[in-house]
Order: sequence, then C-alpha cells, then structure tokens
Amino acid sequence: MAQIIDTLTFQAGHNTTMVISGTTLLGLAAGIIGVFALLRKRSLMTDALSHATLPGIALAFLFAASFGLNAKSLPVLLAGATITGVLGVLCIQGILRFSRLREDAAIGIVLSVFFGAGIVGMSYIQANAASRSGGLNHFIYGQAATMQPPDVILMGIIAGLAMLATLLFLKEFSLVCFNDAFAKVDGWPVSVIDLVMMALVVLVTVAGLQAVGLILVVALLIIPPVAARFWTERLWLLVLIAGLIGAASGYLGSSVSALFPRKPAGAVIVLTAGAIFAISMLLAPARGVIAIIIRRTNLRLKVGGDHLLEHAHELHQTTISRDELRRVAKLRGWTPPFRFMIMLSLRIEGMLKSAAQRGVELTDAGIERGARVSR
Repeated sequence: MAQIIDTLTFQAGHNTTMVISGTTLLGLAAGIIGVFALLRKRSLMTDALSHATLPGIALAFLFAASFGLNAKSLPVLLAGATITGVLGVLCIQGILRFSRLREDAAIGIVLSVFFGAGIVGMSYIQANAASRSGGLNHFIYGQAATMQPPDVILMGIIAGLAMLATLLFLKEFSLVCFNDAFAKVDGWPVSVIDLVMMALVVLVTVAGLQAVGLILVVALLIIPPVAARFWTERLWLLVLIAGLIGAASGYLGSSVSALFPRKPAGAVIVLTAGAIFAISMLLAPARGVIAIIIRRTNLRLKVGGDHLLEHAHELHQTTISRDELRRVAKLRGWTPPFRFMIMLSLRIEGMLKSAAQRGVELTDAGIERGARVSR
C-alpha cells in the first residue's frame, strides 16, 4: 500500500516521477487536440501520420551519422519524424485532390507505404550500424522509462500550446469542424485554421513517439475524445473532459506500469484509456449503453401500458381478467416476463390494482389515461 501511495503522490523516485509527469501531460495534450481531429473526421489521418513518422526517424539517424553528429539525438530524430509525418499528410491530401480515391483508401496507401519504408530503413540501420542503432525500435513501441526532465518540459510546452490554442481559437476550430462550407462562404481562412489544427496533431504525435510509440500514440488521440463524447454534447465541456480522460489515462497507466516494472508503460496507458472508454460507454447518464437500455425499456413499458389501458377502454371494461391479459399479450407479442413488467409498471404508477376475481382493476387514473390514449 505504501508503494502505491508513493507512486501516486510522485514520491517513488526521480525516474518514476518523470515518467508519470510526462505521460500525464502527453495525455492531456492528446485528449484536447484529439477532439478536433475526431470532429473533423480525421481519426484515421492521425493513424497514417503516426506511421509516416517512422521513415523520418530512420532518415534522420542516417543523416546525422553521415555528418558525424549524434545519430540518436532526440531532437534530430523527432525533427525527421515531423518532416515525414507532414509529408505523409500532404501525400494523402494530394491523392484525394488528384484522384477519385476515397479518403480511407488514400490513408491506407500512405500508411502502409510509409510504414514499409520505415521498416526497410530500420532494417538497413540494424544491418549496417548495429552498434549505434540501439533504442530506435523504442519509437515503434515506446519506452516511457527513458524520459528525462527535458522531455517532461517538452510535454508541458505542448500541453500548454494545446490549451492556449484551444482557448484562443475555440470559436474558429468549432466553426471549421462543424460547418467548413459555411466558414468558407463567410470569409474565414479555413485552410489556415485547418493547418493549425493539423500542426497541433503533428506536435502531439511526434512528442508521444518516445512515450507510447508510433503504433499506440494514435490511441491517445482517439480514445479520450470518443470516451468524452458519451458524457456531453457541448464542445467546451467535451474538450475539458477529453483532456482530463487523457491525463488520467497517462497518470494511472504509467503509475500501474511503475508498480509492475515488466509491463510497458505505453501499452498500459492505452489499456487504461480503453477501460475508461468502456466505463463511459456503459455508465454515461445520457448516452451510455445502460441509460439507453433503460430509456428504451421504459418507453416500451409505457407504450405497452397505454395499449393495455386503451384495450380496456375500448371494451368499456374496468376489470381485466387473466385470460384477457394473456389474449392481449399474445396479440401484442409480449413475452410473459415483459407482460409482468408492464403490469408491475402500471401498478407502481397507480393505474391498476388487484381485482377480487383473479384479475386487475383499473383505478380512476387508469380509466382516465385509457380514455386519453384512445382519443
């Protein structure tokens, strides 16, 4: 228990504190920016972007090594990742503009080609510079344990930029996300606004390579906003909840990984985000699965009760025998459990009461409702 408390309160050591702080900030930034990628229907675009960074890492390594620089310098590798990531996005836009292919096909082409090129580059590096290439594979799967104070500062800067950009341009972002055609007609610089949003997505994606890897970073951009969507329909609240879910995923996931050292932080963070998504999908009060089932069941019960009361009114009866109840149930296709639920619901509402002759009797409220439904 003491170890758990120390981990959750940033007292489990310098390295653990760096990892938890960095991944929390990364989750916060990814959750906020992921909202706009989701609303622009570009969730798959972020997947292509993350995979397109791999050849940039390989090329940056080879470029730095050929000029005698530190080939594993993080800024150099991330710069290369940024260049090819942006190039991948531009390739998708070019394919869409100059061909008749759908967006999913264009994304699939760019994702697979760039990722394949990255694998070839990594294989070449391992074959020709094996002694210096150690650690490059961490950009594929992530290794949060290697995070240092400068990395945490970088995450903080990106999270700050994400929050600042959202505060300053929330109106513009929302306009482009919900109705870009109207924004163009109204004179807004849609291309510039779109470019700013994509630049923020690129920043978060590249920053997350070290922590969770290019395969899993897309999950931090997609899962928190999708989970937040179950809780609200207001944009500013959606951004807030998505940021909190992303931060909670990073915080809890990296904390669990610290408590179980052999569990990779990136994978645990994504699993934590997935668990939050599942909870949101089930328990959200308005859009959750349980709430929807309850509303639909209540509606069916109300409609079934109305049908029963209407039937009694049309027959000018205030008492319904059990045989008559079975006949109505068969006519309406009600199962015995559902028929029982209808009767229980009407009793609770005060529409029915037990009759002396093994049936039910309509109360005054039930008679009035039956008459109202029959009109």
